[in-house]
Amino acid sequence: MSGKKMWGGRFRAATDSSVEDYTQSVSFDRRLYAEDIVGSKAHARMLARQGLLTAEEAETLVSGLDAVLAEIEAGTFAWDVALEDVHMNIERRLTEIVGPVGGKLHTGRSRNDQVALDFRLFVSGRVSAWTRELARLVEVLLARASEHENTLLPGCTHLQPAQPVSLAQHLLAYAWMFRRDAERLESFQTRIRVSPLGAAALAGTTYPLDPASVAAELGMTEIFGNSMDAVSDRDFALEALFGGSLVMMHLSRFCEELILWANPAFGYVRLPDAYSTGSSIMPQKKNPDVCELMRGKTGRVYGSLVSLLTLIKGLPLAYNRDMQEDKEPFLDADRTVSASVSIMADMLAEMTFVPEAMRRALSRGFLNATELADYLAARGLPFREAHHAAGSAVALAESRGCGLEDLSLEDLRGFSPLIENDVFEALRHETAVARRSTPGGTGPDSVRRQISAVSAWLAAKGWKAEP
Repeated sequence: MSGKKMWGGRFRAATDSSVEDYTQSVSFDRRLYAEDIVGSKAHARMLARQGLLTAEEAETLVSGLDAVLAEIEAGTFAWDVALEDVHMNIERRLTEIVGPVGGKLHTGRSRNDQVALDFRLFVSGRVSAWTRELARLVEVLLARASEHENTLLPGCTHLQPAQPVSLAQHLLAYAWMFRRDAERLESFQTRIRVSPLGAAALAGTTYPLDPASVAAELGMTEIFGNSMDAVSDRDFALEALFGGSLVMMHLSRFCEELILWANPAFGYVRLPDAYSTGSSIMPQKKNPDVCELMRGKTGRVYGSLVSLLTLIKGLPLAYNRDMQEDKEPFLDADRTVSASVSIMADMLAEMTFVPEAMRRALSRGFLNATELADYLAARGLPFREAHHAAGSAVALAESRGCGLEDLSLEDLRGFSPLIENDVFEALRHETAVARRSTPGGTGPDSVRRQISAVSAWLAAKGWKAEP
């Protein structure tokens, strides 16, 4: 059995089967097969350019790697846990296809810098996919916001009615969050796409390699500055997991609101049947299970981040086998983040908003109290006095079971002689919202400026045409 190992020369006894199963990573790192093959092809071409292989040998290796890739993608490749990982499985099959020249591919390379390259390429690709999925979610949010510029609902602080806002403004708040997420993920790419190939095991190599040409062929931004850091750095994966955690946190906040809004006590939304489930005993139930699961899966992604942070925190330089455990947390988080963003975009596109329920909710909670205080302050009353007068008016309306707008002019003038008949126009929710047209405000003009600004950002990234 030891002869089957690429490193088996100094071993006389076979690896115990339980150890083989415990230490293998091919069951999950096989997902990096495409990155491993593209990196190996670039390495082979570089070896030929440097005179370490003949051009014919390099072409044989590249053709053989293409054949391995075809087998994997056709589902005919036989993965072997005894070969431990994706790299050894591919190299062994390559050698079976092309013969002894396959053994030359590893010249000037270690599994340490090889796996670091593969993982960086994989993380970079997945982060790019997350970014595109976020852009689509932002696009859906913009479309739904455009439909509801004039739909008003209670804006809350402390989950209590505060001031009227437009539904568009509420949705745009999430558009800005997910835009930040996309920008943050993009900014990680500079640090992810650093090529470690050439660092070898930890100390570099005596072969006259050209790491920069490999990096350029692979679209990497630069090469490693220190060989020991190159093979032991996993900051790039930690950054990606942090970015994914923020994405999930923003999704979870949105899910929490949708869960509340779908409750008949609010009734602001009707969830699509395709994104809801029922009860096995209560026929009337329409449960927001997708939102609840998304909210729950947020902790799972947080766990992946903490797992990798904990893994790395006590490791001495350079590579340690503990680092094999870096991939499963990322792979799990990748599945969760990617599916969650995509499903949220699909669900939001089909969701039905209920403006009538939002309008009814505006009549509860005295959301125009700030307008009364501002009305008085604009007429010269110090704001603290205006605040007190408005609060007293709220107390009166509450005792009568009516809204501020239902009080008589005589009632209102009892709190300040500055109040005139135009106060009733000021207390209208539409008037209040329209007046908030400062940058980023909830007024229609401000909302349209926000939609235009985010649409322009999408267009600049090449993700969406100009509005």
